[in-house]
Amino acid sequence: MSSEDLQSEPTAGSQWAAFFETARVLRKHWLPIGFLTIAGIVAASFYSAGVTRVYRATTTIQIDPTPPKPLGQEVQNIVDVGAGVMANNREYYKTQYDILASRTLAEKTVKRLGLQLDGGFVTNLPSNAPVPVQPPPAPGPSMASPEDTARNSLMVRLAVAPVRDSRLVQITFDDADPERAKRVLRTLVSIYIDDNVDSVLASTNVAAEWLEEQLGKLKTELGDNEIALNQFKQTNQILSVSMDDQSNMLRDEMQQLNQALTLVRTEIEALSARNTQLQEVNITDPTELPSQELLQSSVLTGQRADYIRAKQQLVSLTQGGMGEQHPEVRAAASQVEISRQALLAEVSNIKEALSRQLATKKQEEKGLTGLFARAKARAMDLSRLGLEYNRLERAKVNTEKVYSLVLERSKESDLTRFMRFNNIRVVDEAYVDPAPVKPRTFLNTVVGGAVGLLLGFAAAFGRNSLDRTLKSAQDIEEHLELPLLGVLPRTSSDVSKANRKRGRRPDFGDELVVHEKPSSSAAEAARALRTNLMFAAPDRPQKSLVITSGGPFEGKTTVACWIAVAMAQAGKSVLLIDCDLRRPRLHKIFKRSNEAGVSTLLLEDTLPEDLNSKTQVPNLDMIPSGPGVPNPAELLQSERFEHFLRTLESRYDRIVIDTPPVNAVTDAAILSTRVNNTVLVARAHATSREAARHSIRTLADVGNKVLGVVLNAYDESRAGYGYGYGGYRYQYYYGNRGEARGPVA
Repeated sequence: MSSEDLQSEPTAGSQWAAFFETARVLRKHWLPIGFLTIAGIVAASFYSAGVTRVYRATTTIQIDPTPPKPLGQEVQNIVDVGAGVMANNREYYKTQYDILASRTLAEKTVKRLGLQLDGGFVTNLPSNAPVPVQPPPAPGPSMASPEDTARNSLMVRLAVAPVRDSRLVQITFDDADPERAKRVLRTLVSIYIDDNVDSVLASTNVAAEWLEEQLGKLKTELGDNEIALNQFKQTNQILSVSMDDQSNMLRDEMQQLNQALTLVRTEIEALSARNTQLQEVNITDPTELPSQELLQSSVLTGQRADYIRAKQQLVSLTQGGMGEQHPEVRAAASQVEISRQALLAEVSNIKEALSRQLATKKQEEKGLTGLFARAKARAMDLSRLGLEYNRLERAKVNTEKVYSLVLERSKESDLTRFMRFNNIRVVDEAYVDPAPVKPRTFLNTVVGGAVGLLLGFAAAFGRNSLDRTLKSAQDIEEHLELPLLGVLPRTSSDVSKANRKRGRRPDFGDELVVHEKPSSSAAEAARALRTNLMFAAPDRPQKSLVITSGGPFEGKTTVACWIAVAMAQAGKSVLLIDCDLRRPRLHKIFKRSNEAGVSTLLLEDTLPEDLNSKTQVPNLDMIPSGPGVPNPAELLQSERFEHFLRTLESRYDRIVIDTPPVNAVTDAAILSTRVNNTVLVARAHATSREAARHSIRTLADVGNKVLGVVLNAYDESRAGYGYGYGGYRYQYYYGNRGEARGPVA
């Protein structure tokens, strides 16, 4: 953790200081705090006693989003009583809560009970309480209308609260009359339940009537669709077979025709190929015949074989040496020609047969082509008719479906329209707690006391924040930005608060307490102040010390005496000079005559060796102010006073000068220019911050810097913190010796 973090964290000491400061403020201002607290309790008690007693009627209902279905789950209600598809949805419950608190439901309750005529209800008074007499209403509509009564008297006292994690709803109504509260709540819940059922039945009746109307329209439309479909069949000679079946039949027919046409065309191609082959037969030597023809015609095969044998015989005879005119050769040649002509004649017959067969096949092809074209045309027509037929068929089927659905829902509506089933029921009837809910006397008293206590705290801290006086060492260092030289306790003879407020001078006797009670806390505080003064300015030894304050009655003279006595107790020769030439006091404290003093010594040319200034305090001399002079400031500013002071400094170790208040006259400012060390006295809870700052500025304007501040008349009982540790130390060491225990320093 860094040093910055450590500095930013609040220390335990600062926390305790804040706690003690708070305790001090509360203790200081306990009287107004107590008064305001008691006033708050009394005011709350009177308020509770004067408020009309209000009683609360409470009832509990259950809202079920899924109501019972006596006809079974298959039969759906025309209008859902519960949430329907919104089951377990909080929006449905929120809607019901809003209906319970709605203006419409409140107006129905007011009208049913005639609450607009009940003056006690309108003004929220008990039934037996006298109703304030109202002036007769002017001619025209009544001022207490049901709408105004519902809005201003019923709805403002009605509350709807769902029970957490359940389907229960708690409804409350507050009224000055418990029986009337119960009656109003019962009526409101009864109207809500009846309205819930009536709204569902009304919606069901409207839906049923609409279904009956639609059923008639659908029946007429269905008849028209059936007639249109039948007329379309008759006009287009469509069989009763469905269009799909007819389309399938026509498709099969076209497929068969296509197959037959393909077969015929195949046969035509085969016949054409045979004919072509036969046309290529050599007339002179017809032995080269297609093998297919030879295989198909045994006659042609035999004739070809005869021709080949005749030709072989002729060749044989020719090669045997016989000439062409030889009878055998001529007979063989004649046989060859006869065989050739027979073969050619058979080939010619086959060609003619092929031609006739080819013509027949082509005619068959033409017929099949026509049949296929007509089938195709019928298919196109059937497709066109199918579109229209399907449209009419689809319209009829759709109308049949809607008609069946509406017919079913219409029959169900006839069953459900007379059933009064509700999804809301009363769990707890309206009851009234005997104890009123208003006013809550105990709570009001506690709240009144708490408010009074808070106001007391606010007044205490407000008054404390407005207190601009210096109260502690922390105030000195924070607001004056000067070192604190010491804190002197408040003694028993200090002026009372009343005397200080009236401007009275304090009594004498505490100025010499350091001498008379050297073991007291005041003496110890004075010695601590003496030590601090010795080390306050080591570069400027405190040969002479000016003691002043911002205003009167802040204890500067007492502080001067305490410092002088403490220094004298240290074995130093000390001179205490009363330079308050306007309101001197030192001669009274030390019981000396004031006929001779500072004012008379300044008139002499030389200062006598024996000033007759001895006091009852060892090592301490005192010079009183002397008779009053008309011009104290000019006297203190003179060169004679400078010489007077320098002469005394040569005779004494320490000189303590008591001066007038710096804010009242200029004497202290003038004296501070003669002495380098000035001590400002501030009285705790009396000296304001502004007065102290003004004193410091006044001294700074003449070129003098204040050495430090002494906080005088410090009262630990009013501070609560700061220098409280001193009390423990002083009382511990000096308490058992019988010394007077003054306040701690």
